[in-house]
Parts: sequence; C-alpha cells; structure tokens
Amino acid sequence: MGKEQNYIEDLAEIRSMMERSSKFLSLSGWAGIMAGIYALAGAWIAYYFFGFNPDKIVYNIIDSAQELSDLSMVIIIAVLVLILAIGTAILFSYKKSHKKGEKIWNATSRRLLTNMAVPLLTGGIFILVLLSNDLIGLLAPSTLLFYGLALFNAGKFTYDEVKLLGIVQMVLGLFGAYFIEYSLIFWSIGFGIVHIIYGIYMYLRYDR
Repeated sequence: MGKEQNYIEDLAEIRSMMERSSKFLSLSGWAGIMAGIYALAGAWIAYYFFGFNPDKIVYNIIDSAQELSDLSMVIIIAVLVLILAIGTAILFSYKKSHKKGEKIWNATSRRLLTNMAVPLLTGGIFILVLLSNDLIGLLAPSTLLFYGLALFNAGKFTYDEVKLLGIVQMVLGLFGAYFIEYSLIFWSIGFGIVHIIYGIYMYLRYDR
C-alpha cells in the first residue's frame, strides 16, 4: 500500500512537471481584473465624452470634422487601454514568475504569443479595413471576435480557463455584430465585466 501511494505521488509530480514545461502558468488574476477596469473606464469615456455608440453598421465620418475628431479620440483611448492592459499583464506575470523562480520568457511563452499573434494581427488589419469603409458599427464586435479567437488559440499553452474566456468573448462579439445598437454594451461586458470576473476567479484559484 505504501509503495502504491509513493507511485501515485511520483506520477502526480511528473505530471505537474510536464504541465509546467508545456504550459505558461504565470498569468495573473490581477492582470485580468485591471484589464477589465481599464476597459470599463475607456468605454465610459468614449461614450460620455465623445458620444461613441454606433447604432448601425455603416457610419460616414467624412462629412463631419467633429465626428472624425471624436472617432480619432476613441481610437486613441482604445489603444491606451490596450497598452495599459498588456503592460499590466506583463508586470504581474513577471512578478508571479519571479516569485516561483521561473523565467517569463521561454519556449512556452513564445508559443503562446505566436498563437495569439496571428488572429490579433489579422483582426488589427481587418479593423483598418472597416475604418477605411466607414463600417464603424462593426469595430467593437470585431475586436471581441478576434480577441476571443486569439484566446482560444492560445488556450492550449496555458490554463484551460483561457479557452472558455475566448469562447465567451466570441459569443459576445457575435451578439454585438447582430445587435449593433448595443455593441458598446457587449464590448463593455466582454472586455470589462467578464475580465474582472475571470480575474477574480483566477486569483482565488491560482494566485493565493
């Protein structure tokens, strides 16, 4: 009985070591929480100060210099939110890796980023195409869809919960694409509320 118990413990340890070597396990719950807060703040600023809330797919911005200026500010806000979210994720991941005595930049993290990069870069180009054709109403849903694809694609290299997060983002993106007038709300739910819930869950399960 004692030997069998030792074998079970050894197998569990081997499995744990294999998982650590094949998956990036330094994602922090706090990064998700902060990303959600940034997103909610950005959505509120875009709506309250610049009136960004498309109610149709095609929205011509050429005829109005003010609307063009407001849209430019909304894009700047979105980029700032993205930079803050990425920066915070790197910072917390570094701290978590350092605490565990692991390197944040390794073969697994490179595979993770590569698998995320393809859908994200494709999505970025697609969004530029939407902008050039005044398809402003599809901007928010498209970011959810391509972000969700990136998470789902990268899920096999990190926690399984990341795949579920990606599916939720894609579903919200599809709803946002169908209900254009509520697309900013779906965006706020996906990047804001869902991220905060996901971050709290990840913190309670893996970070404490």
